[in-house]
Amino acid sequence: MKKLILLVLVLVAVNQLNAQKLKIKGSDTVLPLTQKEAEEYMKKNAGASLMVTGGGSGVGIAALLNGTTDIAQSSRSLKLDEKIKLQDAGKAYKETIIAYDALAVIVNPTNKVSQLTREQLEGIFTGKITNWKEVGGDDVKMVVYSRETSSGTYEFFKEHVLKGKNFASAALLMPATGAIVQSVSQTKGAIGYVGLAYLEKEVKALKVSFDKGKTFVSPAVETAKNKTYPITRPLFYYYLASIEKTLSPYINYVLSPVGQDLVLKTGYVPLK
Repeated sequence: MKKLILLVLVLVAVNQLNAQKLKIKGSDTVLPLTQKEAEEYMKKNAGASLMVTGGGSGVGIAALLNGTTDIAQSSRSLKLDEKIKLQDAGKAYKETIIAYDALAVIVNPTNKVSQLTREQLEGIFTGKITNWKEVGGDDVKMVVYSRETSSGTYEFFKEHVLKGKNFASAALLMPATGAIVQSVSQTKGAIGYVGLAYLEKEVKALKVSFDKGKTFVSPAVETAKNKTYPITRPLFYYYLASIEKTLSPYINYVLSPVGQDLVLKTGYVPLK
């Protein structure tokens, strides 16, 4: 009987050692997608344990550098200094695009403005335009919401929409995307930007033009897929090459038809 109990305990210990325990950290934009993928993956793989947290792309990449996460989820590519730090630490890394995202510019539903050009967006977010009447709206002061500087979405918006110019000093930097949605929904003159999966009926997404007002396009899965919506970007997983084999079952699941179907269902743009 004692031998049988000992055998059972040994088998349990072996199973626990073989159980896949992964930490995934980073981008708030990617967070809802990874949470869904991890949830479904754990249902199909009894022993697997995936802990998923946000905090921003920069936070995830820093965690990858200091060894406190297995996968850094990011809404931007690695910066040069991050690549150098990984190289100096002798950490070869892998980059995998898991999906695409459309970045939506949102306003309060009471706002009568329904479209803006890239140039107008640049003016608003850099502080040159401060009242909605300057872009065809009511005489209401603008309240600009942005993600904080550790966010990949912040970096992407600054580079792609503002053409590298700094955000207005009056811009309110928010720690999470959900906070932007909530603030814009409650503030009459508000404007912000969020990933497509965060769009809710409490806010209004604007059509945008990157051809000086010739064509305005709404953010949507279809317009991101056919590349007519101009503010689209890839979403990444970064991880160390040394543990690629350990991570490959989960990453292959995300890239599989089932995983990519979840991408679509969660409000993101599949790879194909």
